[in-house]
Amino acid sequence: MKHLQLFRGQDNPCSYLPGQVSRSAYVDPYLQLDVATYSKLAAQGFRRSGDLVYRPQCPSCSACVPIRIPVGRFSPNRTQVRTLRNNANLTVAAKPAEFVEEHYQLFLRYVAARHDDGGMADSTPQDYMGFLGSSWADTSFVEFRLQEKLVGIAVVDSLETALSAVYTFFDPFHADRGLGTLAVLWQIGESKRLGLDWLYLGFWIGACRKMNYKDHYRPLEALIGGQWRPFQKGENIGP
Repeated sequence: MKHLQLFRGQDNPCSYLPGQVSRSAYVDPYLQLDVATYSKLAAQGFRRSGDLVYRPQCPSCSACVPIRIPVGRFSPNRTQVRTLRNNANLTVAAKPAEFVEEHYQLFLRYVAARHDDGGMADSTPQDYMGFLGSSWADTSFVEFRLQEKLVGIAVVDSLETALSAVYTFFDPFHADRGLGTLAVLWQIGESKRLGLDWLYLGFWIGACRKMNYKDHYRPLEALIGGQWRPFQKGENIGP
């Protein structure tokens, strides 16, 4: 991969850790990206939000640690097996990453219940697709349905040797089903089925409850010092 120019974003209050300053480094937004290039960037700890590809570059914090699951060695724990069993009556279908009113309304209900203090609470259809869709990524909106009722969506990018979990949202009324966990487990299974090596889960932040749930999937690999290495349960990484 040829050298890419990065642009430094503005400093903002961190939405995960109170009192911290957040800053990201962005890949040139005018660069014509594709799946092959993004696959290499993902292996270097980058993520996407819409068409923007970024990684944290905070001035005084290194809490965001890129992690991935080596899917060939994954084995579900008891809780995850129970989640799979309890949701065996759901149907799952991968759909194109297109605007669907039913998806959008589910997204709004989820955000209102889980993230009403965030910037997505008043998302327009354009905001919604600008956040989850992309003009160059190979993205699917994976539907989870209980009979005919839509109860969850997993937004998933296909990379050359991995899947990347972009975002998951679900019906708050069915929160007791563990649909967030189910979405990750489905993506692990799909990665195995496709003969892929990893599932990228984004960033682990040990001090943030919303982000440290990823520690429940084992084994994990963490990108530390530019190298992917096993991440042991309870290991102190980050600040």
